[in-house]
Amino acid sequence: MSAISRLFGIRIASPVLSGLIWSFIWLGIGALFLSFLLASTSVKEDGIPSLAIGIHGFASLCGGFVSARRAGRRGWYFGFVNGLLYTLLILLTSFLATDIDWTLRVLVVLGLTSLTGAFGGMLGVNSGGSSRVR
Repeated sequence: MSAISRLFGIRIASPVLSGLIWSFIWLGIGALFLSFLLASTSVKEDGIPSLAIGIHGFASLCGGFVSARRAGRRGWYFGFVNGLLYTLLILLTSFLATDIDWTLRVLVVLGLTSLTGAFGGMLGVNSGGSSRVR
């Protein structure tokens, strides 16, 4: 993150906002991966929802890791909040763009991203961030 700070001259003070930004960066990478997978292999569009749920989980894990590492404390909390806000923003975007229905899949994604965000927060707070005060 220091390279981005040096390039643009800004620093994001909120650990949760920083985690959300990294979650969406990983979501974009995952969407590109799925696009290349669809274009270059024989994978059908019917198999994409389970892969997309996995990408959301991984993006939430990475965002929870970053937010808890930046916070330096309460990793489960910061990771869980990151996963929850990430999912709510994805659902809001999906609802406004395509008018999705509320199904069991929405609850699965919400539960998965909240848990993987909390797990990423646990890993992030224990990764030895430089902002940790002892």
